[in-house]
Amino acid sequence: MTVRKGKRLGISIQEHMAIDVCPGPIRPIRQISAYFPRLSPTSSISEPLSPNLPGFPTVLGPGGTGQVEGAAGGGGGGGGGGGGVEGSGLLSPLLPGAAGGGGSLSAMSSMDTSIEIDSCDSDDNTSLGTLEFDLLYERATSSLHCTVLRAKGLKPMDFNGLADPYVKLHLLPGACKANKLKTKIVRNTLNPVWNETLTYCGITEEDMYRKTLRVSVCDEDKLTHNEFIGESRVALRRVKPDQTKHFNICLEHPPPLPSPSAMSAALRGISCYLREWETEQQRSLEERGRLLLCLQYLPPATEGEVKERAHGGLCVGVKRCAHLAAMDVNGFSDPYVKTYLKPDVHKKSKHKTAVIKKTLNPEFNEEFFYEISFSELSTKTLEVTVWDYDLGKSNDFIGGISLGCHSQGETLQHWIDCLKNKGKKVERWHTLTNELPGSSLHE
Repeated sequence: MTVRKGKRLGISIQEHMAIDVCPGPIRPIRQISAYFPRLSPTSSISEPLSPNLPGFPTVLGPGGTGQVEGAAGGGGGGGGGGGGVEGSGLLSPLLPGAAGGGGSLSAMSSMDTSIEIDSCDSDDNTSLGTLEFDLLYERATSSLHCTVLRAKGLKPMDFNGLADPYVKLHLLPGACKANKLKTKIVRNTLNPVWNETLTYCGITEEDMYRKTLRVSVCDEDKLTHNEFIGESRVALRRVKPDQTKHFNICLEHPPPLPSPSAMSAALRGISCYLREWETEQQRSLEERGRLLLCLQYLPPATEGEVKERAHGGLCVGVKRCAHLAAMDVNGFSDPYVKTYLKPDVHKKSKHKTAVIKKTLNPEFNEEFFYEISFSELSTKTLEVTVWDYDLGKSNDFIGGISLGCHSQGETLQHWIDCLKNKGKKVERWHTLTNELPGSSLHE
């Protein structure tokens, strides 16, 4: 393109933008901080600074005179002192010393081009506070104690700049309704003190290895729904048996759920299948609940002893249940327990506890006695079932266990320990199953 002498070349905005978007290597977008560079602590004020960032090289003129090669328009005059700007440098401001005699461009090390992290006051960046609590697992009683101590610097949730906080506990995986524990509410504070101990019963060593405790802090609101403040999750395998472990943790936002749009159709199908399979496994094993059972074989009484149980027999103690499945629409159950010693030829082995209304963690503390010789006991099977009482319709089966010489795992071990230790009470927690082989699951 030929330009006549004295005629000024005008560049339209379209041509100007086309220079920067022309095909070529992708270059980083220039930040506004490049035009207002800050001095580094080690640099001198007299040192000239260059606004160029890495990826935007500056071509020095002969002899280091600070000339910048020009490729398109804008003061491309004669003489050695003038200079244009090359493509990507059209928007680059020239600092003192960048053009003219004796000036030189400084090295990149003399300019701090780092960009500050966005510190805006958003929900993601606002501190939610800290929470202190202790965890203690007692192996002898199969119980987990969580002592909620205090919280500090909670996020304000009310119009007065305060909150009405309380703490909720959940065991994962598991039915939230069945294993939820809750502290008292402390009014109008961001630094509440609870000093309250919440206890989970029926926690086995296997649970301590594979379960996670979710500790969440919420704000109680009488007019609307309660608001979530923050949470933390602790793997119970970090807690050693019979040793108190102290935690002082920062509350976090709940982990985000995976977006279905981010997965392909095949991955969504596999994910749904695995989720359904996991739910079914939980429903068949975990969500049925736990049963604390006590077995004791009483030998025949001698002449000097009280002859209430002269012929000896098996004493079955139904202590309590924990984390039962919810069978009613209100999220609870009305549980009771039945026991059978089978085979039951005369249909006289059935025993039944009282019904405990509206609970998923009932305490029964009832004992039943089966008069039977020790030799016959090895051929018997004790079946214990848990039911939900419903008025006017058939009762719902919650779960059950079977103990005998043909059992497996913990139930078999409990039965053997009872036979080996005559006269001694042997207590053990058992996981209820939704299928009980050899029994008819109906009232």
